[in-house]
Amino acid sequence: MEFADGKTGPRFAPVILAGGSGTRFWPRSRRAHAKQVLALDGEKTMIQQTLERLLPVAAPEDVWVITNKLLSAVIVEQMPRVPHSNILAEPAARNTAPACALAAFLLEPTAPETVIGIFPSDHVIRDNPRFVEVIRAGIQLAASGERIVVLGVPPTRAETGYGYIELGDAVSAASEPCGDIPVRRVKRFTEKPNLARAEEFVASGNYAWNGGIFLWSARTLANAIREHAPAMAPLLQKIAAAHRASPKEFERVFAEVYPLCQNISIDYAVLEPRSMKGEAGSEIYCLPADFAWNDLGSWAALYEHRVSCAPELAYLDNVCEGASTQSVDIDAHGNYVYARGKVVALVGVNDLVVVETSDALLITTRERSQDVGKVVAELKVRGRNDLI
Repeated sequence: MEFADGKTGPRFAPVILAGGSGTRFWPRSRRAHAKQVLALDGEKTMIQQTLERLLPVAAPEDVWVITNKLLSAVIVEQMPRVPHSNILAEPAARNTAPACALAAFLLEPTAPETVIGIFPSDHVIRDNPRFVEVIRAGIQLAASGERIVVLGVPPTRAETGYGYIELGDAVSAASEPCGDIPVRRVKRFTEKPNLARAEEFVASGNYAWNGGIFLWSARTLANAIREHAPAMAPLLQKIAAAHRASPKEFERVFAEVYPLCQNISIDYAVLEPRSMKGEAGSEIYCLPADFAWNDLGSWAALYEHRVSCAPELAYLDNVCEGASTQSVDIDAHGNYVYARGKVVALVGVNDLVVVETSDALLITTRERSQDVGKVVAELKVRGRNDLI
C-alpha cells in the first residue's frame, strides 16, 4: 500500500491500547478522563499525538483503538479520522493480551499478511522522524516471515518499574529488510527486576527497556495465541465471527464472551513463552527505540520532560502550567505546579508537586509522586467514586 508520505510497503494496522486509568496523574486523570485523553504535553492530547505520529505509515481507516466504555465517547470525539467502528470499548478489562490478539483475529480471515503494530496511547516521543524510520523497518521485518518484532528503549538508569529485554546476537544487515537500523535477536524478557538486577542489566550494556511496542503479522499473532494461550483463541475467533456478521451481533457476543478471556499481558501470554525456544527458534527480533521515548509515568516524569523540552516554562527549575497561570518564585526550586487561572506563589519550597482541579488538590513531593495511585485506592475504599 502507499502511505501518506508517498512510500509503499505492506499493509499496516496500528492498534492503540487506550484502556488504562492513569491513576498516577490524579487529580487531573479520572476514570472517565484518563491520562491518554489529557493534554499533558502541549495542546494535543496523548492519544491524538499517538495517532499523529502513526499517520505517515498507516491510513486512518486501518487504525484500531481498544479502550473502555468510560473513555470511548471522548476518544471518538478526539479522533474523528478513525472510523467509529474501529474504536472498540472492552466490556471488561482483560489486560493487553486479549486486546492485542483481538485485532489479529479480526484481520486474519481476510488480511492475514497485514502487519499489526501495538502502541500504548500515553507515551511521549520527541523524535518523530526517527520513530517513523524505525517503525517502517519493523513493518518490513515483521512482514518477511513468522516473526515478532519488539522495540527496545536504550536504558538510561536502573529502573525497576520497566520490563527488560535481553539482547542476543546482531543480525546481518544484508539478510534483513531494515536498512541501517540495527537488528538484534531477543534472548529473554524479564519483568520489573529488583534494583540490584536492574543495575546489573544496565551495566552489562546488553539489555533494553520494554516500551510495549510490538509488530507482527495478523497470522503470526493469531497463531502465537493458539500456541501459547489456547483457551483464549476460540473465544476471540467467536468474537471476530460476530464482528463480520453484524454490528448488533458483535455487540452481544463481545459483551458475553470477551470477559471470559484470561486476564494476562501480552508479555506473559506470548513473548516470554516464545522466547524460551531460544534465539534462533523464537524468531523474536529487537529494533532500537532510539527516538527519545518517555512513558510519562508520574508527575515527576512529566516535570523532568517539561524542563528538558519546554525550558520557557521553567523559572528557577520550577514548572507552572495551566491556562492563565502565573507563578511568583522566591527561593524555590524544582517544583511542578498545575493550577488553572491562578497566581501561584512558591516561597522556600523545593521539589514539590502541586496539582489543583475544581474538586481536588494534590500536594506531594516529586520523589513520592509514584505513590499518587495510592490516593485513588484510598478514595475508592472511602466510597468517593465522585473523585476517581
